[in-house]
Amino acid sequence: QRFEASRKQLGTDVQIILYAATREQAEAAFLAGFERIDQLEAVLSDYDPDSEASRLGQLSPMKRPVPVSADLWRALRVSSYVSQRTGGAFDVTVGPLSRLWRRARRQGELPAEERLSEALKAVGYRHLRFDQRHQSVRLSRPGMKLDFGGIGKGMAADVALAEIVKKGIRSALVDCGGDMSMADAPPGSAGWRIGVAGLDSEKAESVIELSHVGVATSGDAYQYVEIGGVRYSHIVNPHTGIGLTTRSSVTVIATDGTLADALASAVSVLGPRRGIKLARHWHGVEAQVVSLEGEKPVRLVTPGFPGAAAIKQTKQ
Repeated sequence: QRFEASRKQLGTDVQIILYAATREQAEAAFLAGFERIDQLEAVLSDYDPDSEASRLGQLSPMKRPVPVSADLWRALRVSSYVSQRTGGAFDVTVGPLSRLWRRARRQGELPAEERLSEALKAVGYRHLRFDQRHQSVRLSRPGMKLDFGGIGKGMAADVALAEIVKKGIRSALVDCGGDMSMADAPPGSAGWRIGVAGLDSEKAESVIELSHVGVATSGDAYQYVEIGGVRYSHIVNPHTGIGLTTRSSVTVIATDGTLADALASAVSVLGPRRGIKLARHWHGVEAQVVSLEGEKPVRLVTPGFPGAAAIKQTKQ
């Protein structure tokens, strides 16, 4: 039987859909999945000053590495790997810039140049130092702050799905505000039906059927600020410190939700052509980018992005 449950977590709506033999089995799986997300949020949240990630940032700069939990270690190691492969287009140390742009959205004004310059000095994944033997991390620059907003929801979907599978559930999907992780397809189906939006996030332009992958969408549909006639996204370029100004909607399919989430952010920063080039050369990754060139929507996809057999165009 199909069962669904949802909860407010991670500042968004988290939905779990699964197929179970009994309601009791489904409820146990829901509880395990949601509790695991709560645990991860207590580690990664940069809104909570008492989270492990926040407390780590408060210690910067550090003279020696500090031991961290398994969750924080994995999040930082994956983040560092993606940063290296994307040339820093994705960067988990972007926290100082994120805080400036949150204030910009509240106040409706651009960050002051001197504050922006100061924040940029504290940003850079190369300032993260890892001690593999002792599972320890050192933040080497003053004022460093971690922001897992570009990877946390995908990772939450992954860890929740893992807990659900441990309960004997084979067919399940976890959706953390549009960042998803999925196991077996629903019984009798080719895959989970996932809507892919264009620039209008309220309407799916196509439906793809997938299983055993992660899917993430990145764009500026909801979180942005318009200042002086310019629309600035909540996604900040770690190199310039400026919110993205190109309208785009990025969808990434990857081996898991964690990687899909991080790459969706990186592709957004790189821009349509460089972003698709990155995805093309990343094994197990497919992507679609819809962007505005002038007033015209332009769609770019990787060669393996689900073709006619996997995509059912929705009626407009």
